Amino acid sequence: MAYDEGLATRLRDLIGAEPGLTEKRMFRGLSMLLDGNMAVSVSGDELLVRIDPADQERLLAEPGAHVFDRTGRPMKGWLLVAPAGFAEDDDLRRWVARGVAFARTLPPK
Repeated sequence: MAYDEGLATRLRDLIGAEPGLTEKRMFRGLSMLLDGNMAVSVSGDELLVRIDPADQERLLAEPGAHVFDRTGRPMKGWLLVAPAGFAEDDDLRRWVARGVAFARTLPPK
């Protein structure tokens, strides 16, 4: 499955200057890693965001957010966001900030 290049460009515009940023093909798309820890990813036309697992239930109430489940076992601490949930730049910025903030809590790999 190809990933949304337009969304990848929007992500680069938002976090391209983050220290320790690398891009890697994973989760059927393109992931943005900070010091080796995934923060956000483009998965098809959706945004995959790594979050604090303690925030998952609360964030699932946000527009477009749903559980990341590719194997039949939902992954705690990972949310997919449908395009409607990040169509506006402020919404994308908020989701990306969450992924970046959580990735920064993890030790470098």
